[in-house]
Amino acid sequence: MVKLSHVVPFGRSLAEYRLMFNLTDLDLSRDILDAGGGPASFNAEMHQLGYRVISIDPIYQFSGAEIEQRFYACASDIIRQVKDTPDGWVWGYHQSPDDLLRNRETALRRFLADYDQGKAEGRYLVGELPDLPLSDRPYDLMLCSHLLFLYSNHLSLEMHCRSIAALMVRGQELRIFPLLTLERVRSPHLEPVCEVLTDLGYYVEIVPVCYELQKGGNEMLRVTRLAV
Repeated sequence: MVKLSHVVPFGRSLAEYRLMFNLTDLDLSRDILDAGGGPASFNAEMHQLGYRVISIDPIYQFSGAEIEQRFYACASDIIRQVKDTPDGWVWGYHQSPDDLLRNRETALRRFLADYDQGKAEGRYLVGELPDLPLSDRPYDLMLCSHLLFLYSNHLSLEMHCRSIAALMVRGQELRIFPLLTLERVRSPHLEPVCEVLTDLGYYVEIVPVCYELQKGGNEMLRVTRLAV
């Protein structure tokens, strides 16, 4: 079981998801699985627009109040670390460290306002890669934000391969962002993961995106069953 004290519950908005994953209007209408979504407002905002997203994360075992408390327990320290490393960040979508915090708070509020209803409707499921408590129904598009590759110092190469394989069993296309680690360098797992996936018959490509917060973190990995 995941301990809440080990989690950094920073979530992203629909606008950020669109930029991080190059999501088109057509993509938004697809059947989407958000793996490791955490307290992102993506699901809530998509639900308001009439789209359906299934989000899965071990953090959903906790109450909204507990998630909110953990957010504020670690938010100031994270922003301090960002301010202490000014050369490591790009200020565009987020205009400054303080603006980054405001945007994270906005996403959290939207998530919390939707959380209880979303859990009751089965849109927020408790689960952790690579073991996903999902039915066998396929998904058109799967997204993984700020988990795989980012936490390469904590998650092994084997864990990455098993997680991606578990996702690809359930869908046609997977997009992962970012490809940098917490230390803002390209993940050492990226190349071997791509080799393993290619050997398994998947098509993999590194795609530039229009979102960059970590300097150099403006690429995603796209994995599909066939080259398209």
